[in-house]
Amino acid sequence: MLMKIKHRSSLKINLISTISLYFCFLNSQGLFHLPDNITIPAIFSFGDSIMDQGNNNYLISPAKCNYLPYGKDFQDGFAPTGRFTNGKTPLDIIAGDLGIKDTVPAYLNPKNTDTDLLTGVSFDSGASGYDPCTSSLLKVIPMSYQLRMFEEYISKLQVIAGKERTSYVLGNSMFLVVAGTVDFATSYYLSGVRKSEYDVPSYADLLVGYASTFIQQIYKLGARKIGVFGMPPLGCVPYMRKLGGRNSKSCAEDQNEAALIYNAKLMKMLNSSIPNLPLSKVVYLDIYKAMLDIIHHPHSYGMEVVDKSCCSIGLQAAASVGGETCLDSSRYLFWDNIHPTQKGYTLLVDQILPLHFNNFF
Repeated sequence: MLMKIKHRSSLKINLISTISLYFCFLNSQGLFHLPDNITIPAIFSFGDSIMDQGNNNYLISPAKCNYLPYGKDFQDGFAPTGRFTNGKTPLDIIAGDLGIKDTVPAYLNPKNTDTDLLTGVSFDSGASGYDPCTSSLLKVIPMSYQLRMFEEYISKLQVIAGKERTSYVLGNSMFLVVAGTVDFATSYYLSGVRKSEYDVPSYADLLVGYASTFIQQIYKLGARKIGVFGMPPLGCVPYMRKLGGRNSKSCAEDQNEAALIYNAKLMKMLNSSIPNLPLSKVVYLDIYKAMLDIIHHPHSYGMEVVDKSCCSIGLQAAASVGGETCLDSSRYLFWDNIHPTQKGYTLLVDQILPLHFNNFF
């Protein structure tokens, strides 16, 4: 795989004397009420561009967004961090709501401190997916390598906090997995590489098989509270609306049906896998219904534009921006042709997190 990844030197500072106080302070700042005697020390994510916090900045790949207008609303300043949106990602928003920290860094960011590592990082890579074929298209980090980075992370955390505290952090933190959408969007529909080999149900089976293996792998490494996102209504993202000259006011029903088929298979797998992973909570996170409700009832959410992106660039790339950019991104559900705005992500998190949070405990 052609990629260039910058590694930091081994961390040697032991912060164990300050960890407990720091976690207590952070959770007291959150917007989401945690159950009594529950602490979430850190948050982690794996998958694609939805929660890529800038890992792709350190790759030799065209799948990057470390340039304006990406990040134009990030923390009230113009900061193209590599997040595929105008501001915060769902990972940042969830971390803030749970009182963990305001933003979550990319694992490959060379400026990460020991505290950054202690409270969680993102291993995601934009344009990646469960299917190894997907990540190879744009030379990004496959899920298998994200797993290797997680193993490396654990070794570093043991240096910082010791093995006992590392085990506690992993066992009590939240792990989010968001993948599958790019697999269908690129490997199946756009490139057609997988469409010639599989029909929709059989490709969904392939992805769910990869997802099952990945969940078991992070479980073996210590993850116990795992949230797995389903696929959104793929046919409603601007790119799919426009593809093939469709009326942009209408969702592509074939792609939405594919998402429903995949989600049903994913839920079935998760329900059958949980008994085989003792002391774990594996939770299906339904983004399909949440996004579709915003699309069908935009004004109920203070949203005005749900059928096209804030950035107007045509169809040269699903995850690229250029040309004209809307003046008020908070009116738009989508930032570019596939990724929501910070406002869109906030609305989705506001629906999903309260609905599923108690299932983690």
